[in-house]
Amino acid sequence: MRLQTEKRSYVLAEMEEIKMSQKLVVCSDCGAINRLPPTRAATAAKCGKCSARLFGAAPKDVAMGLFERQVAHGTLPVLVDVWAPWCGPCRAMAPEFETASRQLEPEVRLIKLNSEAQPAATAKLGIRGIPTMILFQGGRELARVSGAMTAGAIVQWVRERLPAAA
Repeated sequence: MRLQTEKRSYVLAEMEEIKMSQKLVVCSDCGAINRLPPTRAATAAKCGKCSARLFGAAPKDVAMGLFERQVAHGTLPVLVDVWAPWCGPCRAMAPEFETASRQLEPEVRLIKLNSEAQPAATAKLGIRGIPTMILFQGGRELARVSGAMTAGAIVQWVRERLPAAA
């Protein structure tokens, strides 16, 4: 019995080590969780379920469920741009956020959350003004900032808060 317990502990420790060495990335199209081994290039990675590219395209506009899945199940930090289609500063910042994604991904996941289409999400996150960016890591909010920013300012803001990630 003792040998079985020791073997089980060894297997669990080995599984945890494997999990820690791989990135878990949630597909922004279908929500599937994908493992990215450190030996493979993340920029070329595709979803194992729907074959969509995991990185390289523009940040996706996601619904609340997919947003929550990204934050809770992915191992990458997540930067969320909360915006609305009628918001002038939001529209002006959209191409800047896309440019920032090309500089930050695959170390940071960038997604968009439409506050008009997702009012429950806006209320849950305590959004008072848009555009607002919120940075999450390990399922928790690390920082937030409101107001339009340039791509360079977005990248700098993230790197100051995640020096090892970006």
